[in-house]
Amino acid sequence: MVIQRIFSGIQPSGVAHLGNYLGAIRQWVSLQDKCESIVYSVVDLHSLSVPQAPLLLKRNIRSMTVCLLACGVDPDKSIIFQQSQVPQHAQLMWLLSCRTPSGWLSRMTQWKAKGATSDRDVVSLGLFAYPVLMAADVLLYKATHVPVGEDQLQHLELTRDIARSFNSTYGATFPEPKPLLSNHKRVMSLRNPLQKMSKSDNQEMSRITLSDTPDEIRKKFRRAVTDSIGNITFDPAERPGVSNLVTIYSAVTEISTEEVCLQFEGKQSVDLKEELAEILVDKLGPIRERIEQLESDEGYVDDVLTRGAERARAIAEDNISTITRLVGLS
Repeated sequence: MVIQRIFSGIQPSGVAHLGNYLGAIRQWVSLQDKCESIVYSVVDLHSLSVPQAPLLLKRNIRSMTVCLLACGVDPDKSIIFQQSQVPQHAQLMWLLSCRTPSGWLSRMTQWKAKGATSDRDVVSLGLFAYPVLMAADVLLYKATHVPVGEDQLQHLELTRDIARSFNSTYGATFPEPKPLLSNHKRVMSLRNPLQKMSKSDNQEMSRITLSDTPDEIRKKFRRAVTDSIGNITFDPAERPGVSNLVTIYSAVTEISTEEVCLQFEGKQSVDLKEELAEILVDKLGPIRERIEQLESDEGYVDDVLTRGAERARAIAEDNISTITRLVGLS
């Protein structure tokens, strides 16, 4: 498999949580040794599809950037930038929007689950159309591969459809990007294992953040929801709480869920909680320390984002000039 260029983005939700790390960021770091052209973006424009407090958004953009750097995303190996600092993202979105049937967007699973069931007088156009911005993010850099989880495959398929439609009219312009699937299952809430771990959950105990102290990590796992069954098994349908802990243990140690269950044969959920907490204390400790160092060095973080935006704009400006010429705007 030839990987020419990778693009991926992450929303600025503040300090990243364990689900972000295991589902995306860790893969971002490992891909740096497999591809020489990598573009990673903190996608702040996407976050505006729902109301945001301006000062909090600004702080969250910086916090997410700090987390990426602390986890090992290297600005010498990857382009790291703030999406809104490259205006060609919004420009290409409009050009692609004019070629994207509304029926394609209305079939998106997330729209049917959220926007289509809400008050139409309240739901924004941005919430409906943001998959086109996601397509523009990828196609602006002519990315050949995108790291995604299974729940994002529909968005990538839409990107491929849009690229195919544009190419059929104007000639071969965009590659049809292929997915780089993460091997790990979705990390669920520690308090409600039927929901994905998320910063939008009001319960602090529902998630492990990368800045949590050892005592906070231990406390959160002690209070993680499990069940009254004694042994450790992996059965997400019948035992979602215990299965979520097995999933996390599997992802962190990189052994199968079957091996985790064998390792804890004859033990209780409390044993799994305690050992998992200690593994994460050890694993996340260096990341937390690096976050603290970077948060005190605002000049370095600013420089990373400035240089990243300059490098991203150089690619974007070159590609958008070709695209605008093809559609007759220049």
